[in-house]
Amino acid sequence: MRKSFTLNFTRQTNGGFTMLIFVILISDRIFCPAGQAALKGGCAKVNITPPVGVWLSGYGSRDRPSDGIVDELYAKALVLDDGRNTIAIVSADLLWVPLEITAQIRKRVKEKNGIPEKNVLVCATHTHFGPKIFAKTKIGPEAPNNIVDNSYVETLIKKMANSVFLAYKNMQEVRIGAVKGEIPEIIYNRRPTNSDGSVKMTFSLSPEVVATRRIVRGPEGLVRVTFTGRPEEPKLIFGPIDPEAWVLRVENANGEIVGSIVNFACHAVSGSTYSDRFYSISADFPGHTMGVVEQVEGGICLFTSGTAGNMVPIKRGRKPRLQIGKALAGEVLKRLQFVPATGEVALKTLKKEIDLPLKKTLPSDRIIDADKTKKTLTTEIQVLKIGELYILGLPGEVLVEVGLEIKKRAGLENLFIITHSNDAIGYVCHSQAYEEGGYEPGSGTNLAKGAGEIMIKQALDLINRIRQSS
Repeated sequence: MRKSFTLNFTRQTNGGFTMLIFVILISDRIFCPAGQAALKGGCAKVNITPPVGVWLSGYGSRDRPSDGIVDELYAKALVLDDGRNTIAIVSADLLWVPLEITAQIRKRVKEKNGIPEKNVLVCATHTHFGPKIFAKTKIGPEAPNNIVDNSYVETLIKKMANSVFLAYKNMQEVRIGAVKGEIPEIIYNRRPTNSDGSVKMTFSLSPEVVATRRIVRGPEGLVRVTFTGRPEEPKLIFGPIDPEAWVLRVENANGEIVGSIVNFACHAVSGSTYSDRFYSISADFPGHTMGVVEQVEGGICLFTSGTAGNMVPIKRGRKPRLQIGKALAGEVLKRLQFVPATGEVALKTLKKEIDLPLKKTLPSDRIIDADKTKKTLTTEIQVLKIGELYILGLPGEVLVEVGLEIKKRAGLENLFIITHSNDAIGYVCHSQAYEEGGYEPGSGTNLAKGAGEIMIKQALDLINRIRQSS
C-alpha cells in the first residue's frame, strides 16, 4: 500500500491562474513505518515584548533608545512528534538570533523536553524594530547607555525555550500539509544594476516609480519586478525575486487548525519611513500578517523569512506596513483553505557546521564584529524533513540569488528555506555581487567572495544526505 503527501500551489501568470498539483507517492517505509505512532503536534506563543527604553536593532542611524510600542513581540513554537523523533521550530520577532543564544535555548529545551539539540531550529522574523540582543552587532552611533539589556536577554532565552515547552504540553494528534502560493506584487530586488553592471542601491521607490511596476517572467520561471524611472535618469535593470509564499498547515483530528507557518522572502522594514515610530518597538509587517491569519483562521501562526537579503517591500510607511501584512495574510488564508493533510509523516533532521571565508580586510563599519585573527567563520546549517517536505535553515541574511540557486539545483518542488536560522553572520552573497558592489557585499558582511557558493554546496550536500537516509 502507498500513501501520498500532496502539495498544492498556484502560480500567477499574465493570463490568469494555473493550479499545479504535485502528488508524491511515498512508500510505507517512509510515511508509515511498522509500529509508527500517529503524528502529534502542538503550538504555543509567548510575549517577548521588551520594556520601552531598550535599544533597537536594524538601523545604524538610531541615536537614542526606543520610546514606544506599536505592537507586541512574540516567540512562537511548533513541535511535532512522529513517535520516533521530535522536532521544534521557534520563530521570534527579532532582527536575528546569534548562535550563542540559540545554543542556550536548545540546551534548555533538551533539559525540559528531551528534544535533541540538532532537532531544534531557532529563527527570527528579521523585524528592524526589535530589541538589541547581541553585543557584537552594530546598533548606531556611540551614545550613552547604547548597550544590550542583559537582564532582558536572560528572560528572552527562558521565554523562547518556554514556547517550546508549552507547545510540547499542547500536543495532540494532528495532520499536516504544505502548499505554495505566490505574491510578487509586494516586493522587489533592491540591487538594480546600471548599464555598466555596477549596482545602484535602491532601498526605496518614489510613488511615481512604483506606479510603473511590471512583473516579468523569464526563462525557467525566473521572476523579476521591474520599474521605469524618469526619462532623465539612467535605466536600471532590476534583478530576480523569489515570489513563493509557502504555507504549512497543522490541523487536529477534527480538521481545525492548530497552527501554521508562513515562509516569504522580504525584509521586515516596511515601517521604516514612519518617522514618529522609528524608535518604537514593532513586529513590522510579519506581525500583522500573523495577527490577521490567527484572527481569521485561528491557531498560532509563525512567520519565517526566506532568502530576503536583497528583497524589500515595494512601499514603506505605516499604511504600507498594514497593506503588505494584509496582502500576504490574504494569500496565506487562501492557501490554508484547501491543504491536503496527512498524519502519516516521518520526521528527520540533520545539522552540520560549515566554515565560510572571511575578508582579509574587514570593513570598519561592518554590521557584525569578527575575530580579525581568524580566516574563517564557523556557523551551521540545518535541514528538517517532514514527510517529503524539506525545510532548509540557513544563517544570516542570504541574498535571493543564493536561495534560487539552491532551489534550482536541489530539484525539489517541496523545499523552502528559512534564513536567520540559528545564527547571525551578516549578508551571504553570491560571487557576482562582489563584482557589482553595493552595500551587502561591502560593509554588510565580513564574508569573502566565494562564501555564497560554499553555502550553496554545503546546503545541497546536506539535503542529499537526508534524502539518501530515507
